[in-house]
Amino acid sequence: MKYYEEIVINKPRKEVVAKFSDPDNLKHWQKGFVSIKPINGLPGEEGSQNLLKYIMGKREVEMTETILKNNLPDEFSATYEAKGVYNYQINKFTPTMEKTTLWNSYNEFEFSGFMKIFGWFMPGAFKKQSRKYMEDFKAFVEDEKSVLDD
Repeated sequence: MKYYEEIVINKPRKEVVAKFSDPDNLKHWQKGFVSIKPINGLPGEEGSQNLLKYIMGKREVEMTETILKNNLPDEFSATYEAKGVYNYQINKFTPTMEKTTLWNSYNEFEFSGFMKIFGWFMPGAFKKQSRKYMEDFKAFVEDEKSVLDD
């Protein structure tokens, strides 16, 4: 499954990328985020890996992030692997003439095991979650609104 999302953030790219690249900010725009722990390489560098933990509904989800490309402010690409789910993601940040930032996110998912059924019957759930994260990030950057305040 592949899809593309984009959103315009009403702040300059430098500010947007600074907030995006700071792992301490994940809790403010990714609802359910619990922790991030470096497990291989230097944090933020290409080839490095992190263990991410989330609470989704009543279950804890762990995934391994592998950074493929980090040439911010232009692009950040990574893979995310969890039980039954593999996600390849490219994020690009483009400044606009109006001193806003266009965030493009390209996603490709592959499923295995039980998640193959979930991915087949509910593909919109993944796109909806990606869109929600982008909207929450926009609110965090523009208005300092945190999902922790909900």
